[in-house]
Formats: sequence, C-alpha cells, structure tokens
Amino acid sequence: MTALKVTQIGNSVGVILPKEVLARLKVEKGDLLYATDAANGVTLTPYSPEFADQMSLARDIMKSRREVLRELAK
Repeated sequence: MTALKVTQIGNSVGVILPKEVLARLKVEKGDLLYATDAANGVTLTPYSPEFADQMSLARDIMKSRREVLRELAK
C-alpha cells in the first residue's frame, strides 16, 4: 500500500503519484485516470469503464453481424 498526501496544487488540491504507482498503472504525464466508486473506497484506473462497456457491445454486434460486415467490407 502506498500512502498519498493531499496537497495544495494551485487553486486546487490533489495528490502526487510516485513513479512506482505510475509504472503499475502504466500511465505518464498527460494521461487520463478514471476514478470509480468501489465497495472499499475509490479505484483509480487508466481504462474508461464506459468505453469498456461500449466495446463489449460492439464486439457482440460484430459477432452477430459478421456476414453483413464482410459484405460491406467488399
């Protein structure tokens, strides 16, 4: 577990993520992180849960409409 201190950053407050945490999340300066509510607090992730849901639906459609998509590709 890594303890993070909430600090003043300009007119806002925030936390500074150590290099080790950035490496585990596979993010760097300028990348987006998504905060989602979890049973035991908040989860930070570089992956958008909404995008993951949309991609799952898209995969289902592509699988069920494979022949139509093949014809359109011609």
